[in-house]
Amino acid sequence: MEKSSGSGCQKTSKDVSLQELKERLAEFAKVRGWEQFHSPRNLLLALVGEVGELSEIFQWKGEVERGLPNWSSDDKEHLEEEISDVLLYLVQLADVCGLDLGQAALTKIVKNAQKYPLNNPTNSPTSS
Repeated sequence: MEKSSGSGCQKTSKDVSLQELKERLAEFAKVRGWEQFHSPRNLLLALVGEVGELSEIFQWKGEVERGLPNWSSDDKEHLEEEISDVLLYLVQLADVCGLDLGQAALTKIVKNAQKYPLNNPTNSPTSS
């Protein structure tokens, strides 16, 4: 296991729950006195900013292969950081809105399965 610099976190390959992220983010904000700034609007705007930073990584790359086989480790690390920023703001936004993000996502998957049933030719990516 490798400690990451300054965060007190360790790099591991364990699964992390949304609940754990929510709790750690809430504590992180609380001890820094940042809760007052974490309104739904402010968190949404921060999320949008992070999505923009994530988009910039792909902006001029064209199509990218799954697994990013041609990317440097530095590029992959940068992508990992920006995707993490998006996730963390999304978790915080759901939390301050009083939403259960995990349950909402599962419910949405069920709705999508009903909206796009199997063996429906109109669901094909090549259908017009």
